Amino acid sequence: MVRESAVSFPTTLAREATAGPVEVGPLFVLGGTTASGKSALALALADRLEAVIVNADSQQLFADLAILTARPTPAEETRVPHRLYGVLGPREQPSAGRWLGLVLPVLVELAAAGRAAILVGGTGLYLHALVRGLSPIPEVPAALRARLLDETRDLPAPALHARLARLDPLTAARLRPSDRQRVLRALEVLEATGRPLALWQSEPRHPPVRARTLLGVALLPPAAITSPRIVARLEHQLAGGALDEVAALAERQPGLAEAARAGRPEGWPILKVHGCRELLAVLEGRLERATAEAEIARQVRAYAKRQRTFFRHQLPELEPLALTGEEEGLAERLARRFETLRAP
Repeated sequence: MVRESAVSFPTTLAREATAGPVEVGPLFVLGGTTASGKSALALALADRLEAVIVNADSQQLFADLAILTARPTPAEETRVPHRLYGVLGPREQPSAGRWLGLVLPVLVELAAAGRAAILVGGTGLYLHALVRGLSPIPEVPAALRARLLDETRDLPAPALHARLARLDPLTAARLRPSDRQRVLRALEVLEATGRPLALWQSEPRHPPVRARTLLGVALLPPAAITSPRIVARLEHQLAGGALDEVAALAERQPGLAEAARAGRPEGWPILKVHGCRELLAVLEGRLERATAEAEIARQVRAYAKRQRTFFRHQLPELEPLALTGEEEGLAERLARRFETLRAP
């Protein structure tokens, strides 16, 4: 969808902004499902537009597991400037708020340099926050987060959810008992602010960043196309050393394998990378490789299905395209539209 009027964008600074929206340069927002060819399309567009590719994928924020997260290769990063890839450690928690805090300075910098940005990724929540804004939830002190994590470490997920339900039934009713990460987040916010997370989320949003031009599309090819691509990509990742990079990460990070084995990913956000836990189990002899591959592919297919639903229903600002990024002529057509939009 091409929007000729100003489009507002949020940042974690929204709570403190008093001078009004910050103007940023032309933005091409490219979302879509995993294995839809977003990276290939972004490269083709960047070549044509002399643009910088900026990461909007939560898993590709991690500095580790470049192969398993399908990060751009060194050759691709040499061909076109890439930003915000590999910027977080394995124990750092990616989130929409954190990503916005990282991406804002990049967008301002690129605007000052007169460069267009291509924001590319499949993390719909990040792009939703970019387009719609974030609720003004105060930061949770790190010490409080660490204490809650430590004192709830041995609580089964249903018991943790029950604790939230006693203290904050409104938010608990919106969360699955098995979703430890979001339940912990709700407990953190409640203790830090004395107010339910659900009430914070209902607050008006005030995006302080504005782009003068925007073109947004989402690649949403059907499952019949993405499913075999998911399997082929996984085979390519394994042939390219994904198992070895997981082994090297476990060696560098004592406690990672133990957390995976115990089913306690809290404190190790990198364990949420698709395939990380399964490949750790293969390395320890707890899972056959063929079984692990089938389970990883199943999880990624389910993720792609959720992405398809999210982009279609939550991000109408992005034009849905039932195509892969390698579709003949697609990059050229989109580049022409973008150039027309940003022409003076």
